[in-house]
Amino acid sequence: MTDGWDWRRGGETPAPARPPGAGAPSVGPPTMPGADRTPLASPGSGPPPGWPAPAGGPTAGWPGSAGGPTAGWPTPAAGGSNPADASPWWSDALSDPWRDPAAPTAVMVPGVVAPGTEPEPVTDPDAPGRPTLRHLLLIPVITALLAGTLGGALGYAFAVRGGAGATVLGGAPAEVPALAQRKPESLAGVAERVLPSVVTVRVSSLGGTSEGSGFIATADGHVITNDHVVAGGSGKASVVFNDGSTAPATIVGQDPESDIAVIKVSRPGLRPVEFGDSDALAVGDPVLAIGSPLSLANTVTAGIVSALDRTMQAGEPGGPVRYYAAIQTDAAVNHGNSGGPLVDGAGRVVGVNSTIKSLVAEGQEAGNIGLAFAIPINQAKRVTQDIIGTGKARRTVIGARADGPTGVAGGGLRLAEVEPSGPADGAGLKVGDVILKINGRPMTEPTDLTALVRKYAPGSVVTVEYRRGSARQNTSVTLAADAK
Repeated sequence: MTDGWDWRRGGETPAPARPPGAGAPSVGPPTMPGADRTPLASPGSGPPPGWPAPAGGPTAGWPGSAGGPTAGWPTPAAGGSNPADASPWWSDALSDPWRDPAAPTAVMVPGVVAPGTEPEPVTDPDAPGRPTLRHLLLIPVITALLAGTLGGALGYAFAVRGGAGATVLGGAPAEVPALAQRKPESLAGVAERVLPSVVTVRVSSLGGTSEGSGFIATADGHVITNDHVVAGGSGKASVVFNDGSTAPATIVGQDPESDIAVIKVSRPGLRPVEFGDSDALAVGDPVLAIGSPLSLANTVTAGIVSALDRTMQAGEPGGPVRYYAAIQTDAAVNHGNSGGPLVDGAGRVVGVNSTIKSLVAEGQEAGNIGLAFAIPINQAKRVTQDIIGTGKARRTVIGARADGPTGVAGGGLRLAEVEPSGPADGAGLKVGDVILKINGRPMTEPTDLTALVRKYAPGSVVTVEYRRGSARQNTSVTLAADAK
């Protein structure tokens, strides 16, 4: 440079003083690569033109000259391999556009690195590197957290906008348990299938309105209910379906002694119930009672069959006496359930709910205590078919009458009367014989004989076990229909 300084690597150092007497170098435009420059000194060639020769010879003091170095000039390391003694000038000085062409230069010759002294490799901390496992795991975690935060914020915003407020009630939705699936064979599935066939029966009379239950027996509108539900009515009734709609009905016929009545409703699209076999029931079978207890329509209660062939003698004072061998159940039955269906676990009607037992005193309102009784559907179906076909039902008889228990060991009912040419007389039974069992069912009360016989249809053959004197005998009796 023309100011007597030259730039070296690592900072500024003073350039060698120009020899005295030498004229100032000429100043011209910078020389770009490819332009003519003053040739560099080479070893042994002496100083550049215009520079005085050092003492000792024209080339003494120049690097590589025969005279050796002189004072003030750097001494190259032996073999040129000592980096600490290398010239500070850079080797590309000829390409420097700001260099004074007249300034002295030196060529940097890279020294040979001695074995074992290679510099340690340097890694650029800013250079992109290969992602580690930690980074790969961290990315989805951060993404999930961001997505959850965003979803929560949006949910909160929608809840506040919808008026739900900041309080969230309940837990996260879970899989519906199997018991809540309402399979067709479940109690809920059975109730759903039977309820459309169950109705509420209302009958007007001089004393007010009688209300009970019933169920659709035929597609053309015949409904089965209890006789005591329609007894005393004017012949007109109405039914309320499970959807709340109503329709007028007429009384087709009724049988007070079996407590079965049939009414008729005109309405399209009726769904009749499916009938089961009450003789196939066993104690412990699950059952549902469906009806309108205390005017609460579409009520369903569950229980089991508590007993079979529980002989009943019922009726109001001054009214007809009703006999039947009932199905006992602990399903809750109350006033208003009368005439409704008792269904088994498959949704088939196996009985007609009729009476209950209670602990209340005479004249008080009775309620459920787990003792309810239903007319077997096999008997109810037979009576219904008789009423629809002839307007009245036949009554099954054995042609004999018992006057009470014997009071002796072994039990049984002593026959007080045997009708001539009747079923019992035809089977060889006589007055004084003790009836022990009918079809294996023990006889202990006079009600048992009448109620159990009426369970069977006329023409049925039953086995009667009896005692005459000290001998036990069996006979087959063909039951008949009452003459009236």
